[in-house]
This record gives sequence, structure tokens and C-alpha cells, in this order.
Amino acid sequence: MKDVLTIQEAYAAMYEYLQALYSVSPSDELGGLLGSMSLLDDGTPADPAVWADWLLAVQKARQGTVDMRLKLTPK
Repeated sequence: MKDVLTIQEAYAAMYEYLQALYSVSPSDELGGLLGSMSLLDDGTPADPAVWADWLLAVQKARQGTVDMRLKLTPK
């Protein structure tokens, strides 16, 4: 049996995961992202661009075009 989440449920799962990371290791960048992702009373993200970016990410995941290999960049 395959587990299936709606796009909204997957967004909520991602938000919960990031919030858990933030509670362990708070950073301004992660806090800003969570603020942008937070939902307003009408159910839309505080930053409307976040939803468009999320839908693009979902599309890429469904197409199997997400590169999840570790990429190390020199400092």
C-alpha cells in the first residue's frame, strides 16, 4: 500500500519538519522561511511566492527530476 498525501498535507508536513529543526537549532534564515510559509487566516502563505515555489517543487518531485545527491561546495 502506498501512502498518499495531498499537496496541502505535504506542505504541512514540511512546515512541521522545519519547525522541529528550528526548535533545535534556531537560525534567522530558517525563522524567516517559516514566517514566509506560515498560513494567513484565509489559508494562504504569508508570502504568496512560497506557494508557487512549493507547487513547482511538487511538480518536479512527481516528474522524478529532483536531484537529492549531496553537493558540497568549498568555502
